[in-house]
Amino acid sequence: MAKREVLHVPGVVHGAPIPTAVKIGNMVFSSGVMGRHPETGELGEGAEQQAEYLFIAIENLMKAAGGTVDDIAHFTVFMKDRVDRPALDAQWLKMFPDENNRPARHALQADLPGGMLMQVELTAVLG
Repeated sequence: MAKREVLHVPGVVHGAPIPTAVKIGNMVFSSGVMGRHPETGELGEGAEQQAEYLFIAIENLMKAAGGTVDDIAHFTVFMKDRVDRPALDAQWLKMFPDENNRPARHALQADLPGGMLMQVELTAVLG
């Protein structure tokens, strides 16, 4: 049996031959998760829609891993333009309203391909 369990999430697709995430023991490590529609796989139009789809994908990823968003320890966010940070923060606050119960987060500006405005990598520890 493989040590690594590959996780796939509907709507989260990559152009490269990589999984959405892997689970090893009680740890979950994602590849880049972007704001694609969960059924069509199409990128959202604009930052607000991409952020909404991104957080849906994160919730679906954590369900596929056998956990919840409360198991997420760290996010690294890549943004094409920091002007889109309010759209990201709105979904962040919706998912993590308690300021004393949020994952650590680091945001970086990056040259994202193909109309992508934001992308997240996460690390989670399943309880």
